[in-house]
Parts: sequence; structure tokens; C-alpha cells
Amino acid sequence: MKRLEHWERLLAEAIDTARSKPFAWGLHDCPTFAFETRTALTGGEDVAALWRGKYTTHLGGIRVMRRLGWPSLEAMGHALLGVPRDTPLLAQRGDIVLTDTGLGFGVVIGATAVGLAPDGLRFAALTSCRLAWAV
Repeated sequence: MKRLEHWERLLAEAIDTARSKPFAWGLHDCPTFAFETRTALTGGEDVAALWRGKYTTHLGGIRVMRRLGWPSLEAMGHALLGVPRDTPLLAQRGDIVLTDTGLGFGVVIGATAVGLAPDGLRFAALTSCRLAWAV
């Protein structure tokens, strides 16, 4: 999927929007933020619609994920994004990563990735990312 011409501005806007909205399971959480950002950068399909608004707790999110056929966040990433990059260290700005820090999905912004947690935006070094998918 090709990025839109002005994707850098769209990435900055997505992060600013995420910073200004309160965390809400199923509406504004780690997978929703990452996949909505992907949609904004590419103009592609809104896959977050599969789970948006269908859970209100962490456990509810796990249940919805399993109902959709994904036993883990890793399986979700593979199903929705395909084959990951050879190493997360090759990730580019705007790519989606899965961290080992408990953050879940995030979006690469340089040598770090940004994601959402109940206490707001969190940052993780690419060295703490398990998988990365090109956007």
C-alpha cells in the first residue's frame, strides 16, 4: 500500500490527535491508534472498524481479538499487515511495530515508536520492538 504524498504531516497530526484524546479501550487504544494512523497515511481500508467500539476493557479487547481469529497481537499483525520486516531496526517512520514493552502496537517516529497506554502516549526504542511492518 502506498503512502499519501503528504504522509509526514498526517503522521504528526495523528500523534497530536492521540495526545489530546483520552485513552479509551476499543476507541482510542494501542491497536486502534496504530491502525487508524496507517489508514491516515495511506488512505487505505479502515481495519480498526473490525473492533472499534466493541470492547471497553483490556479483557474485552482480548475476547474480541480471539473472536476475530487472532490468538495474539502478533497473529493480529500478521493477519492484517502480512509478513513483517526482517528486523524491527529497519522500520521507517510511519511503520507499525509490536513492542516487547507491554505497549502493544505503535507507530515508528524515528529511533523510537509511539503508542497509547491508559496513561497516555508512551515511547519505546526500536530495539525493544519485536516485529515491524512496512506501511
